[in-house]
Amino acid sequence: MTGPRDPLANDPLWRAVGLLDVRWRRVVWAVVLGTLSLGSAVGLAAVAAWLIARASQMPPVLTLSVAVVGVRAFGISRGVFRYLERLASHDVALRGMAALRANLYTALAQGSPGALVGLRRGDLLARVGADVDAVGDVVVRALVPGGVALAISVGSVVLVGAFLPAAGVALALCLLLAAVVAPWLSARSAREVEARGATARAAMTATTLEILEQSGPLAVSGRLGARLDDLRATDRALARVTDDGARPAGVAAGIAALAVGLAVLASLLLGIPAVTAGTLAPVELSVIVLTPLAVFEAANALPAAAVQLHRSRQAATRVVGLLDGSAGSATAAARAADAFVSGPAEPSSPEQASLALDDVAAGWPGTARVVVAGVDLDLRPGRAVAVVGPSGVGKTTLLATAAGLVPALAGRVTLDGSEVSALPREAAARGVVLVAEDGHVFDTTVLENLRVARGDVTAEEATATLHDVGLDTWLAALPDGTETLLGPDATTVSGGERRRLLVARALLSPAPLLLLDEPAEHLDAAGADALVRHLVATTRAPAGGSAGGGRRGVVLATHRLSALEAVDEVLLLGVPDGAPDDAPARVVARGTHAELLGLPAYRWALDQEAPAPG
Repeated sequence: MTGPRDPLANDPLWRAVGLLDVRWRRVVWAVVLGTLSLGSAVGLAAVAAWLIARASQMPPVLTLSVAVVGVRAFGISRGVFRYLERLASHDVALRGMAALRANLYTALAQGSPGALVGLRRGDLLARVGADVDAVGDVVVRALVPGGVALAISVGSVVLVGAFLPAAGVALALCLLLAAVVAPWLSARSAREVEARGATARAAMTATTLEILEQSGPLAVSGRLGARLDDLRATDRALARVTDDGARPAGVAAGIAALAVGLAVLASLLLGIPAVTAGTLAPVELSVIVLTPLAVFEAANALPAAAVQLHRSRQAATRVVGLLDGSAGSATAAARAADAFVSGPAEPSSPEQASLALDDVAAGWPGTARVVVAGVDLDLRPGRAVAVVGPSGVGKTTLLATAAGLVPALAGRVTLDGSEVSALPREAAARGVVLVAEDGHVFDTTVLENLRVARGDVTAEEATATLHDVGLDTWLAALPDGTETLLGPDATTVSGGERRRLLVARALLSPAPLLLLDEPAEHLDAAGADALVRHLVATTRAPAGGSAGGGRRGVVLATHRLSALEAVDEVLLLGVPDGAPDDAPARVVARGTHAELLGLPAYRWALDQEAPAPG
């Protein structure tokens, strides 16, 4: 019995729907309400046809009273049931979208982030935004309409067949044309169109986000015009996809209209001889002729449902691909479920934490190029290490690998003796935290941004830590202190304030080991050196003395050298002399700051930081 289930279990749409946590009783209830709504429409058409035909015979008024009441009842109930069906189906869809996003975020948090580092932010936003919505829409725009169409079609064929069996058969054949052939044609064309559309929408989201968030740097570098041209090209591509999808949709709509006309014509051709033969009453002829006009309302929704099914499958493929890529050897959803069932593992003693890099080669996923190779490093609480070198040498790549965000291409990275990239994300984050240059600042209060690191951070702890990183003046100027709202991704603060805020968040985390990528970027020389010295000082803090709970181990990736006299070791990255320009960087020198001052290149870089005389 395992075999037949495998294709369904491997279908990306089915897997994504599983993450919607759909309560199928709610879906069935939505289908029932939709059937009652369209059933009222069919009943209204049938009773109205009978009433008009019977009234033309001028019978006693009392013989028409039941039909009159029926017309009113069906007319009112159609709107009522339609409203209730909308409530029920959208409740299912919106609950499902919320559940899918929660499951997706949990799975990404528990899984390996290696799949995320190669994605543009706009592409990631499209997957957790529009793609999740498209998966949720499969309930409202595909499953419910399909169930309603099936129920209404069967009921209508039975109704018409009760008056004239041949007309019932003709209606069934015309419904097959509208409910099978037209959706099949739409689905066939949607395969390619929706795949191209998903790619175009993701590209448009990524480009738009880049322009909105990086408009200043793009304008300064002269690349804003090129990015706007890219956005226009993407818009044109999306318009072409829409046009390509409109043509088969028009053909499908034409087939549906043809099916309605054939059903009415067949009813006339079959009904008139039956009336002549006396096997069908004239009043009943009006019922079998006019009823199909309402019946096809359900079938006409199926081509759009077929397109939505493919659109949802394309979106599900992208969502599931994100989950599979972040999960590593096990699915991210399973990791998330296991974490909820078993609870988080106990962290090791902060004073005994250790991060070791043994002959590590680092590079970004999806590329064969090794950026940094042959790195050995040992980090533990009480120790401060600086990684220095020219811009682009690979400092960021090395730190991302050390944090377990990117798997090492060679060598080993271990946290407390375990491969850091194989650890659940929650366990790795309890031991080591990376402060990236582009760390996200959320559109909420200062305090809630700091609570990203630790949920129980108090306002007093936040204030003290912001003071430590040099943000006391900035905090005092805020209208509501730590309760002041920040703009989306810190657009309301300067680059230096943003960097200090990210450092404060890291200092409030419980992780004993911190990896900081250019923590002093965008700061003036004095402020940058003061911040670096404070971070080094946290490695000497007494147990329980820091906001995070004791001494730290710190790795600083920086291009500033003037404040490194207090670190325990400096690793100088660079391409060895005589190696090709595209050769991976290596540790060309290591030692204390004082020891490296004897190297001409190190001394020259330090001299460039000295203020000009006068």
